[in-house]
Amino acid sequence: MPTFEYAPAPESRSVVDLRTSYGLFINGEFVDGGGTAFKSISPATEEVLAEVSEATDADVDAAVRAARTAYTRVWSRMSGADRGKYLYRIARILQERAREFAVLESLDNGKPIKESRDVDIPLAAAHFFYNAGWADKLEFASLGPNPRPHGVVGQIIPWNFPMLMLAWKIAPALATGNTVVLKPAETTPLTALLFAEVCQQADLPPGVVNIVTGAGPTGQAIVDHPGIDKLAFTGSTGVGKMIARAIAGTRKKATLELGGKAANIVFDDAPIDQAVEGIVNGIFFNQGHVCCAGSRLLVQESIAGEVERRLKRRLQTLRVGDPLDKNTDVGAINSRAQLDRIVALTDAGESEGAERWDNGCELPSKGFWFRPTVFTGVTQTHRIAQEEIFGPVLSVLTFRTPQEAVAKANNTPYGLSAGIWTEKGSRILWMADQLKAGVVWANTFNKFDPTSPFGGYKESGYGREGGRHGLEPYVKTGA
Repeated sequence: MPTFEYAPAPESRSVVDLRTSYGLFINGEFVDGGGTAFKSISPATEEVLAEVSEATDADVDAAVRAARTAYTRVWSRMSGADRGKYLYRIARILQERAREFAVLESLDNGKPIKESRDVDIPLAAAHFFYNAGWADKLEFASLGPNPRPHGVVGQIIPWNFPMLMLAWKIAPALATGNTVVLKPAETTPLTALLFAEVCQQADLPPGVVNIVTGAGPTGQAIVDHPGIDKLAFTGSTGVGKMIARAIAGTRKKATLELGGKAANIVFDDAPIDQAVEGIVNGIFFNQGHVCCAGSRLLVQESIAGEVERRLKRRLQTLRVGDPLDKNTDVGAINSRAQLDRIVALTDAGESEGAERWDNGCELPSKGFWFRPTVFTGVTQTHRIAQEEIFGPVLSVLTFRTPQEAVAKANNTPYGLSAGIWTEKGSRILWMADQLKAGVVWANTFNKFDPTSPFGGYKESGYGREGGRHGLEPYVKTGA
């Protein structure tokens, strides 16, 4: 095949006005944090983007008190129609400033600009639009009798989709009448702090949204604070278990969206080229930093060789490099710590006997990078088939019958998502009924919509986000 060279097509950074330092956003204003400031760096270049304040227990307390005041005096008393107007205003501002958010997301996170531009930011705005529509219709959402907000919601979001996860959390919380104290991940705080400016621009009442930055201790302060009525967390299963133990026996409610080890199942009647694109999107989208990534490929034995051949040919066309280059398919790994984990697990895959292949592309000299990698000859007992790698690493297993595919797909402590590739509708329905997964995609993968609920079973957590179902965790019902 001929080789085509792509000229660089970098997105300009000039649209982003980066400050040298950022404070906390409490009660509608930026204030200094009481802790030691930390640096937010670009994972693609390791350059320092900004210094960010660390919130102490006292700062979290101030944020919770501001949220409580806003809840009791303003937000809970406001009509749903008026709350919806604020959400619509935020959504429109996000659309107007979409390029700015996309560039900053790629700088701070490392994901390709075409993903932040075409997926993350448009979807974030769509979640605000969608939830704005529900704000004055909660009694018709089948949530139960007399739906009312919990009060002050503590929200902790991860680094893989910083702005999108913020929208998933804040939009339904505000639509249902709650106020928010949100902590972004310590490696990706900048778009959340830019969102604070959007709240100011939208004239959102002070204290309705508060953003506190920091690492684990800041998140723990939110979890432990007695003024928090409900918690929403997206992140690792280990931290999710810690949160569940911490709030056991308290009045606090929680939703936990945790890890995954999804099976992407390809039958012998599937359109192979279409399936290969779905496989690539399933595991290499966002560098594999996706909780629902299709990290286990289950291929029917009769077509395994052909699928592997076409998949490797496709991976040789993926471009790894500068996240701000519009031609880039796979960006930088988010942090040195995450890169070290990916390396350790892939080394374990080799030592346990799986056959490793990558596309051999040249990697930049600075930053955190990992080539798209495929393991064949994987068994159910391999660590790479059981543990969440959270990187661009695919494990290939085979099966003979639908029953065997289900057994292998369900052989995991997780239960977040799955994919099915076949031309038979009856097989899709049967498989979807058998698979222990909260989301099952048919002849596609990693497709999201604000109207559709998302969440898992087992060690993938509990509760749903998105759709009408995503409103339910934010309300209490009854007399």
